Amino acid sequence: MDLNLIGKNAMVCGSTQGIGKAAALELAKMGASLTLVARNEDRLKTSLAELDSSNGQKHRYLCADFSSPDGLKKKLDNYLLDGTTIHILINNTGGPSGGPIIKAGIDEFRWAFEMHLICNHILTTSVKAGMKKAGYGRIINVISTSVKQPLNGLGVSNTIRGAVASWAKTMANELGAHGITVNNVLPGATNTARLQSIIQNKAKKLGKSIEDTSSSMKSIIPAARFAEAFEVANAIAFLASPAASYINGINVPVDGGRTKCL
Repeated sequence: MDLNLIGKNAMVCGSTQGIGKAAALELAKMGASLTLVARNEDRLKTSLAELDSSNGQKHRYLCADFSSPDGLKKKLDNYLLDGTTIHILINNTGGPSGGPIIKAGIDEFRWAFEMHLICNHILTTSVKAGMKKAGYGRIINVISTSVKQPLNGLGVSNTIRGAVASWAKTMANELGAHGITVNNVLPGATNTARLQSIIQNKAKKLGKSIEDTSSSMKSIIPAARFAEAFEVANAIAFLASPAASYINGINVPVDGGRTKCL
């Protein structure tokens, strides 16, 4: 199985923590040169220093805030002026705040749409020409199992994640003939800062301890535990590899079996 990414350039968004950072670490181990993207420059520098460079890779970073799509576009255009080809793009950013959809404000939907779908589109359209020329492209969107089964209390997230999934499928249809695949990885409950925040909020709302709330959430997962970020990163890394060349336009749940549908 060909998992070698030597000579490939990968851009990983949200790469200073959680799943994004785990994906960046794994792709570097496979030989890719990384461009880390996040809004905190100090964290970017720290994460950059942790990347494997044993295959002579040159790792870089791009400091950008997804709350400003226009700002992201300008920084990305400037970054790519030197002709760098991005072969692998990992679209990943923090999810919207929780809450019932009936209580969501219009601005919450607009903000989430720009942060997720609009920024994904800016990134993808900016790198697709290089992928086409190289005859190799992997676009992987880290979204949520909610695209298969909406999650209670995550109204805005359910809505926007579904939009991103449909955007990705459409993009897969249009780019497939150029050697470019577009797939979605759907993490379940993963041991990240976001999950800890969800557990804390849920415990407070239910008047339960964090331990009891955590145990209750694990009880509905066949694997009986939360995922670790590296387990989701492994799925991302495989889809980024040459071995996944004929896998296109799909949703891959990495959730320990929690999602009830196929």
